This record gives sequence, C-alpha cells and structure tokens, in this order.
Amino acid sequence: MVGKSPADAARRFSVAPMMDWTTRDYRAFARTLTRHALLYTEMVTTGALIHGSPRERFLGYDEVEHPLALQLGGSDPVELAECAAMAEAWGYDEVNLNVGCPSDRVQNNLIGACLMGHPHKVAAAIKAMQAAVSIPVTVKCRIGIDDQDEDADLARFIDTVANAGCEVFIVHARKAWLQGLSPKQNRDVPPLNYPRVQRLKQQHPALHIGINGGIKTLDECREHLARVDSVMVGREAYQNPWLLAGVDEALYGEPGPATSRHAAARAFRPYIARRLEEGAKLNHITRHLLGLFQGQPGGRRFRRHLSEHGHLDGACLRVFDDALSLVPERAPLSA
Repeated sequence: MVGKSPADAARRFSVAPMMDWTTRDYRAFARTLTRHALLYTEMVTTGALIHGSPRERFLGYDEVEHPLALQLGGSDPVELAECAAMAEAWGYDEVNLNVGCPSDRVQNNLIGACLMGHPHKVAAAIKAMQAAVSIPVTVKCRIGIDDQDEDADLARFIDTVANAGCEVFIVHARKAWLQGLSPKQNRDVPPLNYPRVQRLKQQHPALHIGINGGIKTLDECREHLARVDSVMVGREAYQNPWLLAGVDEALYGEPGPATSRHAAARAFRPYIARRLEEGAKLNHITRHLLGLFQGQPGGRRFRRHLSEHGHLDGACLRVFDDALSLVPERAPLSA
C-alpha cells in the first residue's frame, strides 16, 4: 500500500536512474547534499543478476544511500520476481521496472520502452514481483512509443498495469522513438508533454503519478508538485549536483546536510578514503563531483585538476585536496 515504506515517504523528489552515472559512488556523494531524496540505481538487467557474479557488483551499496531503489530491466515474470526478491533480501527500499529505456540492445531483449507496446506483459511482471516481495514495486515509463496515441494507448497501458496492482508510476513526459532516433536523441528530440502527465493524475487520483523529463530547478519542481505527486530529476541532478542541496528544505521542510559546496566535498572525503582502500581508482569516484562547483570561481580549475590527475596510478586523496584548494571558499550558505 502506498505510504508505508521509506521509499514511499521519500518519493516526493527522486534522482532518476542513469546508466554509468547513478553508481554507488554518485549516490553516496548525493547523500552529502540531501538526506531525503529517493535515489535509484542504474538499471540492472535480470540476466546480469541471475547469471552474473559476484552479485555485490550489481547490488552492493553503502548504507548511507537509503532510501534507495533498485531499477530492474526485464520482461520475464519469473525472472523479475526472483530479482525483486534479491533486491528485498539485500535491503533495497523499492524495486522499479524500467519501461522507458529506448536503446536497441534492450529492445532486442524485450526490455525498456518497447514494453509500452505490451501492457499485459508488464502487468504479469508486476503481479509476479509483488507476490515475491513486501517492498513497493513501481514502474517508470514513457507517455508512449513511436506512433502510439499519447492519450488512448497510454491510458490503456496505465489501466492494465494498475489493474495488476501497481500503484506508483513515474512517467517520463515524452515519447520514445524506437525507430529513427538514438537513445541520446530520445532524451531531447521528442517534445515534452507535461499536460498529458498532469491529466493522467486527474484521471487516476488514487494512483501515485510522478513526472520526469527536462526538469532543472526547484521552482519547476514545486510547480509540478501542484499537479502531480512527485518529481524525478535526471541529468540536472548529476551535472549540477548542488541542486540537491536545496531539496530537503524546499520540498521536505527540513534543513539539508550541506552548508556549502566545500562542506559537501569535505563530508565526502572519508568515503573516498575508504573506497581507495578497497582498491577503487580515484577518478572513478571523483568524476561524479566534477559539476559541484559549476559556475563558481575556480570551478574549471577544480574539474581540470581532477581530470588530469585523478586517473594516474597511485592517485590519492592529496589529488582531491589539491583540486579543492583551487576553489576559493566562501561563507557557509553563500556557496
């Protein structure tokens, strides 16, 4: 039932699942900026979870990342139920089914946005997953694919999947064109249609309807929240992570953990040290911080220093500290 889990309590604002971006290192960094936002993993396919080894590679996370959702890619109900059970056993707060990714690779395996054309398959998958777990099972989808009707076909999809028991839909407010556009183009070329998602909420007041796509500011988030239940932000939350520092106060009514950009960077330092001890390379961790000082004096020097030195053999915390010293520190709350 919606409203009882940590994920449900946090869902008002979430960071979208993004391949190669929302890694465990990014998510741990995000927690220096927001305590309350719901964070998502990158999409993990059922095949990777069932046949891959070690599972820590796909399911591992730091406890600080909660509330945390695992996004799954797949269409086989039995496999998805097995993987949902894994997610719950590993302590995830939600499991989400990807019905939005437009890449050729996932299409060929009946994963992602192509499932918009198979609502009964999605319904069967959701039913099986919900039977296997007690945590929320949610869907992230588009408003349609290719030549589908954004009204009739989307309504049919939502009705079919909701009737199977799904209560939470996060809707990327643009179509996915599976023929003729690349995955990158599918993030920008199809026009956004926010009113369609808003009407979806009006038509389904009992469902949780979240909106995703092109949202860049907290003011925009507040505007959307007047019409839908939640907002999900993707690229802006990654490329301009300081946006997250205002989320807790603006959208949850509580102060956030970071008083300045430098404070957030310093708070992340012990995590970096621990990951380096585990054998991680510095640049694999710090690449997620390159946008922290976007638009600030010294921000370019910070990025350049990490980019030029973070990948070198033996790169250590000194490289990070030196990069941070290139940015003039300002008074708390003014950074």
